[in-house]
Amino acid sequence: MAESLPGPGGGLLDGYEPARGFDEAFEPDGSARGAYRRIVERFGELDSGELRRLERLVADEFRRQGITFTVYSDEEGTERIWPMDLFPRLIAAAEWDELDRGLTQRVTALNCFLEDLYAGEGAAIADGVVPRWLVVSSGGFERNAMGIPAPHGARCNVAGIDVVRDGDGRHRVLEDNLRNPSGISYVIENRAAMAKACSWLFYDHAAQPVDQYGRMLRSTLESMAPDGRSSPHVVVLTPGIFNSAYFEHAFLARSMGVELVEGRDLVVDDGTVYARTIEGLIAVDVIYRRVDDSFLDPVAFRPDSMLGVPGLLGALRAGTVTVCNAIGNGAADDKAVYPYVPDLIRYYLGDEPIIDNVPTYVMWDPDQRAEALGRLGELVAKPVGGSGGAGVLIGPQADEQELEAARAAIEADPRNWITQETVQLSSLPSFGGERLEPRHVDLRPFVLTGERTEVFPGGLTRVAMRRGSLIVNSSAGGGSKDTWVLAPEYS
Repeated sequence: MAESLPGPGGGLLDGYEPARGFDEAFEPDGSARGAYRRIVERFGELDSGELRRLERLVADEFRRQGITFTVYSDEEGTERIWPMDLFPRLIAAAEWDELDRGLTQRVTALNCFLEDLYAGEGAAIADGVVPRWLVVSSGGFERNAMGIPAPHGARCNVAGIDVVRDGDGRHRVLEDNLRNPSGISYVIENRAAMAKACSWLFYDHAAQPVDQYGRMLRSTLESMAPDGRSSPHVVVLTPGIFNSAYFEHAFLARSMGVELVEGRDLVVDDGTVYARTIEGLIAVDVIYRRVDDSFLDPVAFRPDSMLGVPGLLGALRAGTVTVCNAIGNGAADDKAVYPYVPDLIRYYLGDEPIIDNVPTYVMWDPDQRAEALGRLGELVAKPVGGSGGAGVLIGPQADEQELEAARAAIEADPRNWITQETVQLSSLPSFGGERLEPRHVDLRPFVLTGERTEVFPGGLTRVAMRRGSLIVNSSAGGGSKDTWVLAPEYS
């Protein structure tokens, strides 16, 4: 059992026992890590009643603003107030520099692969870096995207890359999200709530701001206008108010100062997309879409879609509009392609990966499958098309019945499964109702790519709300933390 920490000043950290693996805030000997020392002291001065009061202030603020999320497994009601734990996640300047370089490298290589796949010669496939059959059999591969180039070769304009730290504290990429990654609005709202309820926590630290995201995103999207048009007309395309991420869609449109539209607000005429306005039709140059591929254009994709724009694909082919993120990005964030990303980095950039993958085994390889099934109780099994933690089996926490069901599913459809070594996600102190206790966390930084690539400082720290749980997804009941990227003098 981990050694209990004495808890500076008593109170909330009394009896704190770090979880197995790497604790972000405490050294193995129980002393606070450098960047966390003052935060630990501050929380040591609080009691549970005061922390509960601060939590209520934050929850009330989120409730007033309608900041909610969806829990798909909740039988009593899916909409809940966004949960945020008040003990922040701190990232020292040197650690962030490594993350920035590694994420830029990874997203650059993924953009190269996507542009090569859809608008190039398919060189990586021809040279055997990634199997052709694997890519074209992906549920995210879209033949309708073939032959449509992207300005600057940037097909993934907003990427959310899920990063974890292993037992030694090394960063690993757990998953790439290149289609419609969500969560950035919560990053910004978390900071606003923390600054309002706990301003005193910021007295001892200089955290990089996060309120510039709207400006960064708009600049990225404007750089994607066809033919480099000046002052392009940008819109955000949403499925509508019943979508679980609608709050974020509206938030981003507002923060960029652009229109939020639904499919019925747009029309294609003579190969050009127009927005219907009270002043008449206005040409649209860039669409930041939050609608899935198959619903974008009922003429080219699902004819029953009421969410898309008839004729949009034709306008894309005519080069009169840019859709961000591009159609077909799912071919690169398919979990079956994930094991090949380090090789794609070497192939396109000639560099070794700065941030490596979690060790992963492909179930369509008979030898890897046999070995993995023999030790499934030690591994994590993932369906390649799943999201939000759906269908994931965590071997060390599964019973024999669950393991047998997973073995049968893998044997029946090996193409659609991978297995990974279990990473004991790093942990951070989190409020359990009476005291601070370790909870596992991950990090989703956001990478913007247009004319250039930028990594937004910070990201969404997701936290498992149950002790020992490795499931941090909000849709499965996880929460979040404010994430501070520190200036060098505070690291």
